Amino acid sequence: MSLVRLNIKGISYSQTQNGAYALILNEVDGDRKLPIVIGAFEAQSIAIALEKEIKPPRPLTHDLFKNFADRFDIVVKQVIIHKLVDGVFYSSLICERDKIEEIIDARTSDAIALALRFQAPIFTYKNILDKAGIYLKVNPKKDEEDIEDNILLDELVAEEIEENVSATEIYKSKSLDELNKLLNEAVANEDYEKAAKIRDEISKRN
Repeated sequence: MSLVRLNIKGISYSQTQNGAYALILNEVDGDRKLPIVIGAFEAQSIAIALEKEIKPPRPLTHDLFKNFADRFDIVVKQVIIHKLVDGVFYSSLICERDKIEEIIDARTSDAIALALRFQAPIFTYKNILDKAGIYLKVNPKKDEEDIEDNILLDELVAEEIEENVSATEIYKSKSLDELNKLLNEAVANEDYEKAAKIRDEISKRN
């Protein structure tokens, strides 16, 4: 499968959904955009990495990872968004130490936050971009384009949040035994986003 390089176009805050952000990745040699819904903390970390002049007084989690990696001569060479399942993107960090390459599983938002800090390229597979990539308006006036982009991103974020709310309501109706079984299944399937939601529901009851 062929890899497609992506750049970060920006981060959009939903005007209709509080606390929801969409990270927009742009196809380098094309017009498609890949929107990924991320949390507020990850959005902040990515935004700080994009703004070179902003330096937090204490290292954020991704800064700590970078400092740790630098200390032990570990380099993130590239990030690959390699899988899309039920709206969840899965990514890998391609790392190198002493000329030995290792592949580490990561949430896409974390992977991109680290890619920025290591100045590592971001890739995805063509079939993922074919499935989830979108075309935004190309030639309107800039203000009109921004409005169209924001409306579309709001719709995407709203759809994602609605799915998450529906899933949360389902978990509330489950017993602890059922939740623990679902948690084990989610972990076995490497669906860590789902596992996190189930774990949160279990924590509320303990």
